Amino acid sequence: MPIVVIVLILVVLVILASCIKIVPQATVLVMERLGAYNGTWQVGVHFKVPFIDRVARRVTLKEQVVDFAPQPVITKDNVTMRIDTVVFFQITDPKLFTYGVENPIMAIENLTATTLRNIIGDLELDQTLTSRETINTKMRASLDVATDPWGIKVNRVELKNIIPPAAIQDAMEKQMKAERERREAILRAEGEKKSTILVAEGNKESAILDAEAEKQAAILRAEAEKEKMIKEAEGRAEAILKVQQANADGLRFLKEVGVDEAVIQLKSLEAFAKAADGKATKIIIPSEIQNLAGLVSSLTEVAKTDMEPTADSAGVGRTEV
Repeated sequence: MPIVVIVLILVVLVILASCIKIVPQATVLVMERLGAYNGTWQVGVHFKVPFIDRVARRVTLKEQVVDFAPQPVITKDNVTMRIDTVVFFQITDPKLFTYGVENPIMAIENLTATTLRNIIGDLELDQTLTSRETINTKMRASLDVATDPWGIKVNRVELKNIIPPAAIQDAMEKQMKAERERREAILRAEGEKKSTILVAEGNKESAILDAEAEKQAAILRAEAEKEKMIKEAEGRAEAILKVQQANADGLRFLKEVGVDEAVIQLKSLEAFAKAADGKATKIIIPSEIQNLAGLVSSLTEVAKTDMEPTADSAGVGRTEV
């Protein structure tokens, strides 16, 4: 008898322990009573009625990530490729998540595949490869609307890999190689063009500098020649001025001494003699100088006559004065 009591006590204790439920953080329990939805237990300690209440589903409220296998899709230009997607979702309504769809993850995967085919079918290959962000946005909006009755919110959808056929990959690699070679040729041509422009600009600047230097040199030579001519002219002017000054001083001296008319005429004759020594072919002689020249000639003749020797009776020559 005591053993049966102990067994009964143990069974009661086990049943009571199973009726105590502790719900952790970010987790909820969907409860059923007699097969019908009874409520959702949040974080904390809860008690259920034995044999009547049961846990229908343990639901996590954390954001979850599902990586789906590559799906075959066909583009608008009939290119078949494989694309795998990553879906980030979060359960917002545990009751709808429990009773809305039998297998939520499989439902999301199939929905993702069909939505992706619809979107890619409207795009060509090049658009598909360059429109990841657009595709992601469209898929997220479409999946979020479709999964809302299931108590699921799709936060983000990403295209993980876009795998075109091998032939397309080959053609794309060749195209990229040709594009890189074209860019290289363009860059080389632009470099040569810039080099030619720089050389031409350097030659132009050099020619301008040479012309400027020649101009400055010519200006300096002209200024030097001008300065030289000015100095020479000033020298000649100064010499003429000094000669005139000397002549004026001489005339003033003669005037102060009081020379007679004969001396003046004699000086005029000397000046006439100097003028006659030049290259002039015609000389106009004043009458005063002619008379003076005649007088001088007469005196010269008389002097010569007086200086000739005379013979005396004894045949000895003597000179008369």
